[in-house]
Amino acid sequence: MNLKQIEFNKIYNMNCIKGMTLIPDNKIDLIITDPPFAINFKASKANYNRTASRVIEGYNEIKPEEYYDFTFQWMSESFRILKESGSMYVFSGWNNLKDILMALDDVGFTTINHLIWKYQFGVVTAKKFVTSHYHCLYVCKNGKKRKFFPYTRFKKNSKTTEGRSLHYKDKEDVWSIKREYWTGDQKTPTKLPAELIKKILEYSSEKNDVILDPFLGSGQVAVISKMLGRKFLGYEIVKEYYKFAKKRLDRNVYRLKEKSTRKLKMKH
Repeated sequence: MNLKQIEFNKIYNMNCIKGMTLIPDNKIDLIITDPPFAINFKASKANYNRTASRVIEGYNEIKPEEYYDFTFQWMSESFRILKESGSMYVFSGWNNLKDILMALDDVGFTTINHLIWKYQFGVVTAKKFVTSHYHCLYVCKNGKKRKFFPYTRFKKNSKTTEGRSLHYKDKEDVWSIKREYWTGDQKTPTKLPAELIKKILEYSSEKNDVILDPFLGSGQVAVISKMLGRKFLGYEIVKEYYKFAKKRLDRNVYRLKEKSTRKLKMKH
C-alpha cells in the first residue's frame, strides 16, 4: 500500500508501525488498544467451541523473544503522534506485562493508573489458579495537560441505593465488566466488551476527538468511537479481520448476523 497521508474515520489493512509513521506529530487524542499476546496463542475456531463458520481465523502473533522490541517500536510512534493532552490505554495479559511496563517507561510515558478488568470466567485449571482478569495500563504523554472528565458518567453528588458515591465507585481501579457473547453472529476470537471501551472514551475523550487503535482486530474501538461521536482511525494487519471491521463500520452495525443486522443509533 503506497500511502502518503492517513485520513481519519478510516481503517487500514496494514502494519500499524508503518501506518503510524504516516501520521504527523501530535495529532491523536486517545489510543485504546489490545496488542498481540506473544504466548503462542492460536486463534482457531476449535479453541472456543464455537460454530466454525462464524469464527474468523487469522490472529497475528509476535514471538516472545521479539516482544519488547516490537512493543517499544509501536509505543514510540504512539508517543510521537499523541497530543500533549492525549492519553493511552494498553490492555495486556500477565504473561508479557513486564515488557509492556518496561517499554512504557523507556519510551517516556507517565503511568496514571494500573487498572484491572475482572471478567466473569477464565479457563478452567487443575494445577494453578484461574486467570479471570486483564491488565490495563492508563498512561499519558504530559501529566499536566492530559484530558480527564471525572463526572462525565455520574454527577458529583449521585449516590448508589446504599448511599455510596456513584462516581467514586465507577472510578475504582478494578472494573467488573462481563465479556460479550455473540451467539449466532460472526465474530473474531478475541474482543473487548463495548461497555469497557465506552467507559474509557467517556472519561478520556470528547466528541470529535481522534481515537486510534493500532491493533484493531474486530473493530470494537472504531465502532464504539463512531457510536459516541468521535473520529476513529485503526490498523489491522490480518485481512480477514480488517474486512470484518470495515463491514461493521460501513453498515453502521454492532453485530454482523448471517441474515439480518441490528442497526446502531449513531451520534453525530
